[in-house]
Amino acid sequence: MKQSLQLKIGQSLTMTPQLQQAIKLLQLSNLDLQSEIQQTLDSNPLLDAEQNDEVAQADNLENAESTPNESKQERVEETDTRDKLTDEKLSEEMVTDSQWEDWGYVSQGPSSTTHNDDANNFEYQGETSESLRDQLQWQIDMMNLSDIDKTIATILIDAIDERGYMQANLDDVVTMFEDEFDDPETSVELEEVEAVLHLLQSFEPAGIATRNLQECLLVQLNRLNTKSPALQLAKSVIKEQFDHLSSRNYRQIVRAMGINEAQLKDAVELIQSLDPRPGNQINQNTAQYITPDVFVTKDSNGVWAVELNGGSTPKLKINADYASLIKRADNSPDNVYLKNNLQEAKWFIKSLQSRNETLLKVASCIVSKQVGFLEYGEEAMKPLVLNDIAEEVEMHESTISRVTTQKYMRTPRGIFELKYFFSSHVGTTSGGECSSTAIRAVLKKLISAENQAKPLSDSKLANLLKDQGIKVARRTVAKYREAMSIPPSNERKKLI
Repeated sequence: MKQSLQLKIGQSLTMTPQLQQAIKLLQLSNLDLQSEIQQTLDSNPLLDAEQNDEVAQADNLENAESTPNESKQERVEETDTRDKLTDEKLSEEMVTDSQWEDWGYVSQGPSSTTHNDDANNFEYQGETSESLRDQLQWQIDMMNLSDIDKTIATILIDAIDERGYMQANLDDVVTMFEDEFDDPETSVELEEVEAVLHLLQSFEPAGIATRNLQECLLVQLNRLNTKSPALQLAKSVIKEQFDHLSSRNYRQIVRAMGINEAQLKDAVELIQSLDPRPGNQINQNTAQYITPDVFVTKDSNGVWAVELNGGSTPKLKINADYASLIKRADNSPDNVYLKNNLQEAKWFIKSLQSRNETLLKVASCIVSKQVGFLEYGEEAMKPLVLNDIAEEVEMHESTISRVTTQKYMRTPRGIFELKYFFSSHVGTTSGGECSSTAIRAVLKKLISAENQAKPLSDSKLANLLKDQGIKVARRTVAKYREAMSIPPSNERKKLI
């Protein structure tokens, strides 16, 4: 063993800071990109955002000098007129902002409101609201309860899942008090815990804090203010024939209760109007906004055109004032600082341009291959994988994956993530290929048109697809059906 020096020649791939920055920007969503641009603007004095035409005109009007022949009185009158117009514009904007119904805030029920704004191109997904626990705790605080009952209520509320069902065992709650408190005065009986549970079940939304679906439906029915025969029959069906109701064995219910199908139909329709997941009525998600990255439109010649959403991110430029202060031969700290920031600003602008070019190229390629979807809908979707686009635009599959993740395309048929247009394929009897998205669309169409008294089984659906030239096994049909959250045939059965 001895030490020695050896000289080797080799090649290696090293990612430069510019390449790392370009990859980072490429995989950011539109909202994340806006945040990244703003952070860079705040940290780099050599980088500026270009103002739009309206702001530039306002600045020019504000900074313009008066001509020598202009009198002081004329300048005052012009200023007063401009201020008056500004006040009127602000007043109009305040009136517009006060129209809350345009944004969907008037509705008190659980809703998902979509608001399309031509200026910002945002799509609003849901509303912000307090959590289910906060809602129930607020109702507890409004009641005059003892400290022990409030403690029991808090424990029970913590045991309610997001659907609104009680997951705690009441005996365990009693044991919890015995283990936590040695004082006999703080012990509770099972009846007291049950009383607090029944109190919670009287809260909003109806059916909350119930222990199973059967109890949830009964609680909601008991709160209906009607004496219709359908209500009484619905209660009896849930209490006595819940297993048959769950399996949709309507014939057995009719025989067991001695009623006709018309009576059972009214009762079942009333039951189906109830909410099996009352906790979902309290929206616990924060608002989510989607900003389209690209727009797809059809021109007068019938050609589909793709363009970037230029208004979603500011246009960047080099700050000419700071750039003019840089001296070539000066190595002072201030000059080096300006030089470094100038180089970083140029890299950032170049990386942003590269991102936009790559996104537009990939989006255009996707549109060219999915014209059938844009023209006719999901049933005309063609099979497409990342490698197809990668070969077309001469890029690596990993780059295509980054470009299509969290990037959205606005089309006449709606807003879709770019990944939506990719799907696997199955063979057809003619030797061609059919995308899984198109198969799902065909299945949804067949199920929506089925006889609800005799729903189509997975085997029957597979045979119907085979008649259309699509070779799909029964288990594949079941997989696609479950992916679309469509229940099996026995659960889709309804009374006619």
